[in-house]
Amino acid sequence: MSTFSTSFILRKKRRVFFLLTVFCLLLSVSTKAQLPTAQHIAGKMKIGLNLGNTLEAIGGETAWGAAVTSQRLIDSIKSAGFNTIRLPVAWFTHSDTVTSVIHTAWLARVKQVVDYCIKDSMYVIINAHWDNGWLENRVNAANKATVNKRQQAYWTQIANYFKDYDEHLLFAGANEPNVENATGMSVLLSYHQTFVDAVRATGGNNSSRTLIVQGPSTDIDKTNKLMNTMPVDQIGNRLMLEVHYYTPWNFCGMNGDQSWGKMFYYWGKGNHSTTDVTRNATWGEESEMDRLLGLMKTKFVDKGIPVIIGEYGAFRRKLSPPSDQALHNASIAYYHRYFTKSAMSKGMITFLWDTPGGMMNRSNGAINDPVLLNAIRQGAKDVTTGIAVLKDNAIELYPNPFRSTITLKVTNPDEINRISVFNRIGHQVEVVENSAVTSSLDLCSLLKPDMYIVQVNEKKGTKSFKVLKH
Repeated sequence: MSTFSTSFILRKKRRVFFLLTVFCLLLSVSTKAQLPTAQHIAGKMKIGLNLGNTLEAIGGETAWGAAVTSQRLIDSIKSAGFNTIRLPVAWFTHSDTVTSVIHTAWLARVKQVVDYCIKDSMYVIINAHWDNGWLENRVNAANKATVNKRQQAYWTQIANYFKDYDEHLLFAGANEPNVENATGMSVLLSYHQTFVDAVRATGGNNSSRTLIVQGPSTDIDKTNKLMNTMPVDQIGNRLMLEVHYYTPWNFCGMNGDQSWGKMFYYWGKGNHSTTDVTRNATWGEESEMDRLLGLMKTKFVDKGIPVIIGEYGAFRRKLSPPSDQALHNASIAYYHRYFTKSAMSKGMITFLWDTPGGMMNRSNGAINDPVLLNAIRQGAKDVTTGIAVLKDNAIELYPNPFRSTITLKVTNPDEINRISVFNRIGHQVEVVENSAVTSSLDLCSLLKPDMYIVQVNEKKGTKSFKVLKH
């Protein structure tokens, strides 16, 4: 073989190797470039649980009574019906408070707990919790520069450490940032913007990871009045909003009568005492719950911004006669059931605030409070009970309204030419051609909450169905 031929073959081999390398790199980039949208992920989330008073405990994971978190505990939470866990995390107390460098051992421990959740195919949220109030007690102009600098440092480290995780991992930039007015809201938005920019700058899967930002004080009324914009993001549809719900506080968390009000022991329809009347709830019952949650649905969910109720709950008190323990227990169960149904029916994801000694036994994963667990699960089940099924002879669509996907069932798939989904202005947003039509299809998983028309084009005509994704 001539020198020319040998040289030509070598150059050709090098070129092929180069092209293959570029192709592999591009493939690698593409696989890490587009995680699913926030709306898609929200549709997959069901009931959620907080691992409270644990990784955010000042003094270490077990300082506030928790056992060391184990795979066994996470397995039990999954078996109980939860598919999403919120992990409140302290970073300030596990870092150099001058340089803001997070301790390597702490990052590794948080990763270990995250991995327990990922192993169970759960969605998991890690946040920056109260943590001595380094952010949430300093939402003001005087501390703005210092807090933004620390926010940038922490989330750059956290995001880099977890950058290869898929869509099952979400980041939440704060917890309950104390904001009372428009001035504070402006400062808080700067903290949120720093969080979003820091995560996105790390690249990889973080370029499209779903991020969660908090309303002012995570209070629904304040969020409705003050939060009129979201942070600017380089990619669309990857942000969620977080609020918390402990209304009425007299029933949910108050542990002693105050000058401004007394504790409520009894809550909700059919649960008021006829003898211990001063302990009946006088505000914050079903209609107020529906109103408040409805504000978030209208302002955010209906506009395609998923909402998580990052914390909610009402603790059970131990009562003495003449107070009625059984009626109080019934009120606690009813509260959780009604809340779960009301929030989920409006397209929101709920996270029970659970702490050591609460519903889950942190040492062995046993259920400490099966009545509470059953109430939450029943509330989630109530959302789908009695929901309309659209029918037209051999075609069935359900449930309607729906949160994640709507199921289309057809008796004779061979008779279907095409299935199209149109948005409210008539644009086709999804299509299934004849070759892909089966007897059962899930539609609209990637579409934002809104009204849609599902059009089924059969050989003998066309049928249209109006559906609502919430």
